[in-house]
Amino acid sequence: MLHAVRPARATDLEFLVDGNARMAFETEHRELDRALLEEGVAAVLADPHKGRYYVADDDEGPVGQLLVTLEWSDWRCGWFWWIQSVYVVPEARGQGVFSLLYRHVLAAARRDPEVCGLRLYVEYDNERAQAIYRHLGMVDAGYRVLEEDFRRGA
Repeated sequence: MLHAVRPARATDLEFLVDGNARMAFETEHRELDRALLEEGVAAVLADPHKGRYYVADDDEGPVGQLLVTLEWSDWRCGWFWWIQSVYVVPEARGQGVFSLLYRHVLAAARRDPEVCGLRLYVEYDNERAQAIYRHLGMVDAGYRVLEEDFRRGA
């Protein structure tokens, strides 16, 4: 049974690394460098300025994760919270785990007067995720994300 959402702890490192690796493979068929990934997740857990992970637990332990990172919007004079690194273990899918995580983050964002909104990016063909995001109230912002990734091969 799903209980609650909590901030991630250092003891969640293995769960978060595994969730990120599985998510990258499921959504992009991409094998991540586990050592680099572990270093990146550990850096977030050690420094809240880099981001904040949240974990959803059931009776057995963690079943879902979500990372929030920050982007300053000069146009809105406020912070956008970016939702990233979303993963729900297969056995817990369809049970509202992501919705619980999202609503937790949404409530925290609404309580903070410096936050102007939530954002996330999603693969074009991940229609299931897009439907869930729309159901929760998110809309297409009309932007494409472009990048120059210096560590793509990593």
